[in-house]
Amino acid sequence: MNREDFPMLDKDIIYFDNGATSLKPKQVIAKMNEYYHDYSANAHRGDYDISYKVDLEYENTRDLVCEFINAKYKEEIVFTSGTTESLNMIASGFFANIVEANDEILITTSEHASNVLPWFRLAKKYGCVIKYIPLDDNLHVTLENVKKVITPRSKIIALAGITNVVGDIRPIKEITKLAHENNIFVVVDGAQSVPHLKTDVQDLDIDFLAFSSHKMLGPTGVGVLYGKKELLEELEPINLGGGMNESFDNENEVYLKDLPTRLEAGTPNISGVIGFGEAIKYLNNIGMDKIHDREMYLREYLIEKLIKIPFIDIINLEADSGIVAFNVEGIFSQDVAYYLNKYNICLRAGNHCAKILKNVTGVTNSLRVSLYFYNTEKEIDTLVELLTDKEKIEKEMI
Repeated sequence: MNREDFPMLDKDIIYFDNGATSLKPKQVIAKMNEYYHDYSANAHRGDYDISYKVDLEYENTRDLVCEFINAKYKEEIVFTSGTTESLNMIASGFFANIVEANDEILITTSEHASNVLPWFRLAKKYGCVIKYIPLDDNLHVTLENVKKVITPRSKIIALAGITNVVGDIRPIKEITKLAHENNIFVVVDGAQSVPHLKTDVQDLDIDFLAFSSHKMLGPTGVGVLYGKKELLEELEPINLGGGMNESFDNENEVYLKDLPTRLEAGTPNISGVIGFGEAIKYLNNIGMDKIHDREMYLREYLIEKLIKIPFIDIINLEADSGIVAFNVEGIFSQDVAYYLNKYNICLRAGNHCAKILKNVTGVTNSLRVSLYFYNTEKEIDTLVELLTDKEKIEKEMI
């Protein structure tokens, strides 16, 4: 689907590492080049025509993001460097000001490091308690298991919409309803979900959402922090500097700009933000439902073939996303990845930044295929054929 738009696919590669970063269509690349070639000025700084053009393009992307996730106000869209920065801003800029000793932060063992380490730091600094929502037999999060760990001290639930190893889609809307009934804030790591599923923050009623451009056809170095407006008003800027202040005369007279500008200090990644807008247009033209349906078809196609190979252990057999994690029995995952690289197949091997998941699965490392709509059945056939001959893998992996 749409493969002709992706210059990287002109090369002799099979790209199955979309969970790490997606490929970029020529429309996004052209839009970024247009900025550098035609109107390469700063944003929100100049009183001349090309600077005004930058402002229009930059803010147009904010409008596109607002509509894409159905935020209520465009001021709820803050541009960051990525999901990681967004989650750190949420933890350190908002929750650091309201948590108390013994408040509970609920996460799972299958979260990405970016949705673990900021909460670890918050807990250590303020005496909060990290609690883990149990995973079911399929390593999924269920509403019932969330109910089991909630107490009157629970303050935050921080979950990925889709996890980057297990690939399960969490029941976020139901969890949020339960959380709010118990005066608990909900933070969603949308790095793996927003690029693949229609996301409606008002319908989900989540308090904060973080996601990245580069996992959804856009450039690296751009992310989004969404928060309900009344909560963002209370988020203390982590970075102070140019562009986010109205005036300052001394340490007692510092006045900041309104949302979202006061949370976007310094010169932003202008070309990246403008390119991100083009990526959103591209996804909208295809349709998020169509993208998800295509990924699920490809996942089923892959699973049906892998399950027939007796020495392949599929870790997440049941999942509703395009992520398939597996191992070749008796062979280290990185060695299999090196072997596949000889045939120009790109996939991930390792712990995938989910380092505490091994405490539940007992599996330290795995191979991960993460699919996107431009992958094909033929690419999957090539992968499976190379995995079918274990002797060949053992012979050629080094």
